[in-house]
Amino acid sequence: MGNNITDFFIALQRIAEEKIVEAMKNGEFDNLPGKGKPVNLNDDANIPPELRVAYRILKNAGYVSEEVNELREINNLKDMLEDCEDEQEMYRKIQKLNLMVMKMNERRKVPVYLEVEQVYYRKVLEKVKVKKIRKR
Repeated sequence: MGNNITDFFIALQRIAEEKIVEAMKNGEFDNLPGKGKPVNLNDDANIPPELRVAYRILKNAGYVSEEVNELREINNLKDMLEDCEDEQEMYRKIQKLNLMVMKMNERRKVPVYLEVEQVYYRKVLEKVKVKKIRKR
């Protein structure tokens, strides 16, 4: 059972996805400008003009924000969980993962529905089959 807010946003997300799929089937996205062209990931149109040079220097120097590094580490931990066979090790990784997520969510101060979700032990066990290792 989820809480009412979470359930509401999950339902809202499903409705939005259904509307998008329906619009795609009806061809409503067929005549959009730039269709079939690659997306320019270097576009800095959303960055204020006075900050563009500084952002470009940081980007070229390989700097990424602390949050980007945290998200990478969280995703790496999630990937390691899929290959984890030891249940105790999995539990420790889930605890570390949840702590990282909690700290990041606290710092971000975003609404609950935009927070990164924590991984729950039972949920992970349902998705990941843990192989029992026999001791000889």
